[in-house]
Amino acid sequence: MNSETAPPDRVPQPTSPTGHFEMRFSSTARGARLARRLAGQRLDVWGIPYDCDAHHALTLIVGELAANAVRHGRVPGRDFRLALVCDAATVRIEVTDTRTEGVPVVATPTDLRDTGRGLLLVEHLADRWDWHPRRGGPGKTVWAEYVLPAAGRPAAAPSCPSSTAAAAPG
Repeated sequence: MNSETAPPDRVPQPTSPTGHFEMRFSSTARGARLARRLAGQRLDVWGIPYDCDAHHALTLIVGELAANAVRHGRVPGRDFRLALVCDAATVRIEVTDTRTEGVPVVATPTDLRDTGRGLLLVEHLADRWDWHPRRGGPGKTVWAEYVLPAAGRPAAAPSCPSSTAAAAPG
């Protein structure tokens, strides 16, 4: 049994409330799903458990930014990069693609199209977000920062009731 299938009381707790994760993914729908899934696992390891609002919001932000990188920032044969940086109060998400055109635009809430609302969700869930040209090459980086609620910060015990119940020996 590995740490991903072990009961929650046997999973080692993070020794530090900070963390950094960075990985490249293929610019495909499968790559975007994998980015979201691995981000979720990393957040859980950092003490932001699967079943709390912060985890849900952060994985949704990752999913939307990764999907946008695949849909609007894809250059054939080039990957996108996901970076997560967590400190005691904030999680920063960065998604970098290699397409130079296509400035990120937020759709209006009254837009009747079936697609194009991803950045509207990011704008609603994140405390700050923006984009800048990619450093060291063509492309752009879209970033979002999420300020963790004081009770749900990794430095303290998570505020999600089910995570404390799961940690109790049974």
